[in-house]
Amino acid sequence: MLVQEVTAPRHTARGRSWRRWAARLMVGLAVLFAAGTAVRLGGLESGPLLVPLVSFTPYFAVAALVVLGVAVVTRNRSAIAVMLAVCVCLAWCVVPRAVASPGSVEGRPLRVLTANLNGGRGDAQAIVDLVRRLNVDVLSLQELTWSARDRLKAAGLDGLLPYQVSKPETWGPVGSGVYARHPLRERIGVFQPVGHHMPVVEVELPGGQAVEVVVVHPVAPVPRTVPEWEAGVSALPPAPASGAPRILAGDFNATLDHAVFRRLLDTGYTDAAAATGQGLVPTWPMRRLPPLVAIDHVLTDGRAGAVGVQIHDVPGSDHRALFADLRVRP
Repeated sequence: MLVQEVTAPRHTARGRSWRRWAARLMVGLAVLFAAGTAVRLGGLESGPLLVPLVSFTPYFAVAALVVLGVAVVTRNRSAIAVMLAVCVCLAWCVVPRAVASPGSVEGRPLRVLTANLNGGRGDAQAIVDLVRRLNVDVLSLQELTWSARDRLKAAGLDGLLPYQVSKPETWGPVGSGVYARHPLRERIGVFQPVGHHMPVVEVELPGGQAVEVVVVHPVAPVPRTVPEWEAGVSALPPAPASGAPRILAGDFNATLDHAVFRRLLDTGYTDAAAATGQGLVPTWPMRRLPPLVAIDHVLTDGRAGAVGVQIHDVPGSDHRALFADLRVRP
């Protein structure tokens, strides 16, 4: 009887101690999520760690919901309050890109396809089949090599899109090219690219209207190239207020959660995938892992908009191809 009387308080003390540590752990976790959310909201990511991590904001939002659920189950009021605020902020960031924008988009149809060929290894016949099936008007290619250009020609691309400005390389990610159904001319001096080849063309649409297309491909933000990546995205031309409507299409190596990409959107661009409720569909990587993040985009200025977006696998490439069905107003 004496043993029971002595032991019971010890068990109670241990239980209270465990609950205190669990409560502290939950509050600490909530503070960590709040800090991560502040980085995303404030555009504070920098350096080789935070820049890649911010790409995973949608997954961070899902994890925040799980933590909120645990806080509710454990009745930790402090953690509940913090996590409620975190979840609201993250929902504000993430949910709109999964909801199509209301209202109709009018104008002349323009079908744009962008694809990264993974150093020329992307399947040429698959690209040509997509161009044919989707009735593509403009094709933006990144990581175009001389051998890939020859394979695309052999697969019949020149017959479908006879006009082109291509800047291939022997190997690696540097080469790019743009193919079109309608006559085009290269434009020089629109901006100073920082990164890989980024040709700019003006496509003459039937009826005399013209549209400007920029092939986008800054370097990837790996640890040693983060400053060059940020400079490359920052150097992209802003949305114009006059002249031909401008479309940016390519591998931006950036998601909708990167501050430098959001600043580009703030100049007057709209992301075609986000506008059609497809902004959470990932496009990279396509190797051993399933695709995790959306870094391939088609952006339109205020005189164009998307009525539909499709994402397609390309054998041999580590990127998925993005097709945007646009409408361009005069």
